[in-house]
Order: sequence, then structure tokens, then C-alpha cells
Amino acid sequence: MLGGISIWQLLIILAIVIMIFGTKKLRSLGGDLGGAIKSFKKAVNEDDSKKDEDGAPAEKLEHKEGEQADAEFKTQNKDQDKA
Repeated sequence: MLGGISIWQLLIILAIVIMIFGTKKLRSLGGDLGGAIKSFKKAVNEDDSKKDEDGAPAEKLEHKEGEQADAEFKTQNKDQDKA
């Protein structure tokens, strides 16, 4: 068994938890936990996909993209000032 806990003891504990919290609250808690795990896995996969061919971390890529966006923004502002 699981460290000296029998299946009957687990069933009794489960019944007490259901009586205390109710099935609706446990169902919503399970859904929230599942959603959190799903979003965590998605974020980890996105982070891995942002690495470039050299294996540079995603943070450096984001910094480079930010610099490019800043340069484009400054160029647009200069063009608007001239007009």
C-alpha cells in the first residue's frame, strides 16, 4: 500500500473532503488547476521555440527585437517631424 494507508482509508478521506467542500467547488478547483498547468506548459513550449539556431536564450532575442522596434519607432517619428 501507500506508506501504510489502505484503499479504504483513502476512500474515507475522499468522502470527508467531498462532504466538506462539495462537488462543485472541487470540480472548479480541478478545472482551475488544469488550466494553470496547461498555460504553464504552453509558456514553456513558447520559450523553447524562441531560441535561435545558435541556442541563444529567448531573452536575448526579445531584447534584439525590442531594439529593432525602437529604431523603427524613432525613424517614424523623424519622418513625421519632417512632414
